[in-house]
Formats: sequence, structure tokens, C-alpha cells
Amino acid sequence: MFAFIVRRILQAIVVMLIISVIGFAIKQNVGDPIRQLTGISVSKAERDALRTQLGLNDPFMIQYVRFLKNAVKGNIGQSYFYKKPAMEVILTKAPATLELVFCSAILIILLSVPIGVYAAIYPKRLFSRFALSGSIVGVSFPVFLTAILLVYIFSIKLGVLPSYGRGETVTIGGWETGLLTLDGLKHLILPTISLSSIMLPLFIRLIRSEMMEVLQTDYIKFAWAKGLPRWRIWFIHAFKNTLLPVITVGGVQLGTMIAFTILTETVFQWQGMGFMFLEAVERSDTSLLVAYLIFVGAIFVCVNTVIDIIYGLVNPMVRITGRT
Repeated sequence: MFAFIVRRILQAIVVMLIISVIGFAIKQNVGDPIRQLTGISVSKAERDALRTQLGLNDPFMIQYVRFLKNAVKGNIGQSYFYKKPAMEVILTKAPATLELVFCSAILIILLSVPIGVYAAIYPKRLFSRFALSGSIVGVSFPVFLTAILLVYIFSIKLGVLPSYGRGETVTIGGWETGLLTLDGLKHLILPTISLSSIMLPLFIRLIRSEMMEVLQTDYIKFAWAKGLPRWRIWFIHAFKNTLLPVITVGGVQLGTMIAFTILTETVFQWQGMGFMFLEAVERSDTSLLVAYLIFVGAIFVCVNTVIDIIYGLVNPMVRITGRT
């Protein structure tokens, strides 16, 4: 098991190096930060001097090695617009995005598990057919369109929920949260529903298909023959084995949801990392762009590595396959 964990960690390091190279290469081709830092009245000579001072005229490899050395120390660059470390800017915006992803994940779990299990146990009932048809529509519906419809219905027409911003927040230990205020929770409802709408249908279909497959296995038929209670067969024997692939896909999709927050945060003016990313693109704040890509990439890699290790602990066949 130790060798399995070491291999996964080494693979994660290699992936992070690749992500850093790609992100840094993008930095060389996205706008001109000097144009954003200086006014129209600044001469070309002054701009060239500033570019040299910031090291933007150095060869790619020299800039990348310098960036890598600083990144090891926790310094991913200086934001040209905010005039402070890019990681500090990201960590300031991160609570809003992470809270949105967390609430969306909770909503997905609370809805997808019972609906998926019910649709697998009773596949021919009306509710099961309706859930399956609705999941097809949900997968096909873009996130931003769902967000716009929610704003139109609940904010414009009904006027019961706010349409933008985070609302009232409180700061606890440096973490700014809206989960502890009524106004913050109201502002969280529509973005949460919007973000979860793209993943919820996927998990309903995944849980349904996996559990239907497990219910057809021999050990489940043997459990029926032994006369075990229905609830024990469904929720102890069948559902337990359904969770393994669901956990794996869930880890991947958790990182994907962070990427999808860009659209959701734009519609709802949610001041998180996704909204910050779009502003950085408009301002050609390349250092902040690279820092964001590496930060999100690190979340992807860490989540997937942890899921791989957990999967290896739960299912020894994974370790055996990885060794061969």
C-alpha cells in the first residue's frame, strides 16, 4: 500500500509540473500587462524599462525557472492589478467559491442518492421514468441558461430571492462566510441550484445504472434466496457496492464544479474565484491568471489523488492492477 501511495503522489507532482508549464505558456500569449499598468501618457521607453524591471523580456525558460523557484516558496506571482501577491488575492476570493461548491455538493448528494436508488429499485414506475427523462433534459441544459431562468422566475417575476451578490457576510478566523446569516443564505439559494443543476442529473443516472447492475449480480440473488429483508438487500448489500464508482466520479466532478463556477458567478455577480478569473482576463492580469490555473489544477490533482488512495484502501484490486 505504501508503494501505491508513493506512486500516486509522484504522478500528482508530474501532473502539477505539466499544469505549471501550460499555465505559464498561456501567460506569454494573453494580452500585455504593461499596457494595464501604465497610462496612455507613458512613453515607449518607460514601458520597455518597466518590462525589463519585471523580467518580462527574459527568455521563456528563465522566466519559468524563476517562477518555479518562487512557487516552491509559496509565491506564485504578483497581481498587476491588485498590486499584491496573486495567491493572497485568490485566497481572499476562495471562500465564496468553496462555499458555493460545498452547498451544491450537499444538494446533489441529498437529491441524487434517494432519486437514483428509487429509480433503480422501481425502474418502471412513473416517478422513475419522470426522473430519468428530467435528467436527460438537465444534462442538456447549459448552466448559464439555468441561472438566467432562475433569476427571471424567482427574482424578477416572484421577487422572493435576491439575484446577485453574496449578501450579508461575517468573518470568522479570516474566513468570510455567508452561511451564518439569513441574508447570506438567501443569496446562496439560486447560485447553488444553478451550479448543482449540471451535475445532479449525471449522478442520478450514474447511481441508477450502477445499482441496477449490482441488483443483477449473483450475490444479490443469493441474498434474496436466503430471505433477507428487502431494506437490508437494497441498502446494505447493493447500495454499499454502488458507492465505489460513484465516489470515484464524484471526486472528479467536484473539481469540475469549481471550473463551472465561472459561468454561475458571472450571472449572479458572485465575488468568487470564477468572477475574479474573468476580470483578470479583461485586465490582462497574467500573473493572476496563471496563479488561478495552478490553484484550480492543484485542487483537481489533490482531490483525484485522495480519491485514488481511498479507492485503493477500499478495493485491493486497484492496488494490484496498478502494480502490474
